[in-house]
Amino acid sequence: MSGGTRTIPPRALAVALFDLIAVAFAWVASFLLRFNFDTTATTWHAIAITLPWVLAVHAGSFYRFGLYRGLWRFASLPDLKRILLAVGLAALAVPLLLFLVLRLVDVPRSVLILHPLLLVLVMGGARFAYRSWKDGHLLSFGELGGEPLLVLGAGSAGAGLLRGLAATREWRVVGFLDDDADKIGRRVQDVPVLGRLSAVAEVAARLGVRHVVLAMPQASASVRRHVAEMAVQAGLTVLTVPSMDDLLAGRVVVSQMRKVELEDLLGRERVELDTAGLAQWLGGRTVLVTGAGGSIGSELCRQIARFEPARLVFFEQSEYALYQLEQEFSSRFSAQAVAGVIGDVKDAARLAAVFAEHRPEVVFHAAAYKHVPLMESHNAWEAVRNNVLGTLNVARAAMAHGVSEFVLISTDKAVNPTNVMGASKRLAERACQGMQAQARTTRFVMVRFGNVLGSSGSVIPHFRAQIARGGPVTVTHPEIIRYFMLIPEAAQLVLQAGLLASREAEGGRIFVLDMGEPVKIVDLARDLIRLSGFDEDDIRIEFTGLRPGEKLYEELLADGETTLPTPHPKLRIARPGDAPDAAWLAGLDAWLAAPLRSETEVKQGLKARVAEYRSPGVE
Repeated sequence: MSGGTRTIPPRALAVALFDLIAVAFAWVASFLLRFNFDTTATTWHAIAITLPWVLAVHAGSFYRFGLYRGLWRFASLPDLKRILLAVGLAALAVPLLLFLVLRLVDVPRSVLILHPLLLVLVMGGARFAYRSWKDGHLLSFGELGGEPLLVLGAGSAGAGLLRGLAATREWRVVGFLDDDADKIGRRVQDVPVLGRLSAVAEVAARLGVRHVVLAMPQASASVRRHVAEMAVQAGLTVLTVPSMDDLLAGRVVVSQMRKVELEDLLGRERVELDTAGLAQWLGGRTVLVTGAGGSIGSELCRQIARFEPARLVFFEQSEYALYQLEQEFSSRFSAQAVAGVIGDVKDAARLAAVFAEHRPEVVFHAAAYKHVPLMESHNAWEAVRNNVLGTLNVARAAMAHGVSEFVLISTDKAVNPTNVMGASKRLAERACQGMQAQARTTRFVMVRFGNVLGSSGSVIPHFRAQIARGGPVTVTHPEIIRYFMLIPEAAQLVLQAGLLASREAEGGRIFVLDMGEPVKIVDLARDLIRLSGFDEDDIRIEFTGLRPGEKLYEELLADGETTLPTPHPKLRIARPGDAPDAAWLAGLDAWLAAPLRSETEVKQGLKARVAEYRSPGVE
């Protein structure tokens, strides 16, 4: 290829040649229809002298409207729209050229009307016939091949899914189910709407269906969970697609269809983010995330990257976790400037050096020890030093280097704590409130939420491993309940809380996330067993008793009596108590300075500093 020239793909040349042949065919056919196929030498002379000009006009119009950028294999309504516009423009230009410029008056007016109609029919029909042939529908009569599939939801999402499935022979949609009475008995792209969602078991049995797919992105999370549970209880495999946004936009990738997981059944309502505000707050700034390689920290980094910060600094103790995160960003967010920093939040000197080098303007402190039983006895002092001393070190580095906002990731276990981990996080909250009184430019904000689905050490991966081994699935107590949230949702609400804090004149707020309704852990176990294709006869559930420091339920203080509303419906502010003073902070520093303390000393020290802490044997 010489400089400045561009080769035209052979496929595009073939399509252009076809279209010009279609123009000629339609032009000749228009004359023949006009004269009822009773043509004379004069008729053929008129065709011969006008056809080159008609071809030239149409070729220019087709090029102008980009008819050769798309592929016939994926012909769709936008392609038909371009054909209509191109043919329409040519239909206006041809009479002007023939009558006003060339003074050719031997062309009947009816030919000028018939020609564009015939041309659209030939060009559009050929494209859609080709797509139907490639999809296997053109010559198919009766039943098509593929596994029969029921689609739950006959709205725009279901129709989009049906279009996506048309390109594969793996699935054959035999019907829709929907609770909209006006849709029942109608057809979506010639596929019938067979009944209500509650009839999924009966319809599936009648049609021999073993798989259903959820296509209800606009339904509430509770409705989607109820429908999925009905299908699971009927012994059906429930499928979903990875992105409901893609489903609504018609961008379904069939190869990515997967089984519904427990996370889908526990899915919550979408978080409405102030994206413009977050872009203004984070865009073009340097943001540092501690514990960046963890489940919450890494998701925070992914969410922050959407708002194009000038630089993202990953501060992480685990070399492997940091390596994984950097590799992910190099492929998924290659345009984002990042800095991967190995460091321990208990190392004040290392923090000072990192802050001095990178000058972060916003800090998200997610580094923490969080496993309740593991931190309760042998590792109690390490939990306190990491969760409290580490927080103080990061907070002081932030204050010393002019950070605008410091966001502490806290937990529901900090409310009326009964374990070392929860008490250490409550102490970290109080330390930040005490630091706020000394801060000149830094706003401190704490964000509390409950368990996140799929985080390291969470209950669901543990249950999956037990099911894979054949059981039993161990649950500590039949009545134990927990709040659950998806990791992306938690990260988004942390960002939203930070944005709200950045707009306040004063810091030191504790934000509480709306965690929705609590879920019984034993119900999670039962759902996961069923989703894995078993029942409780195959995989039994065994109750082992509450572990040290474990509560039957966690508290978020999310009710109206103990919290204040915010502009965001899923965020509330815990009513402030008395902030610790400088003397209290000095005493905390002295206590934390010891290299080692016994479990009893740790719990007594926590009790002295966290009045609501309750632990057996601690007065």
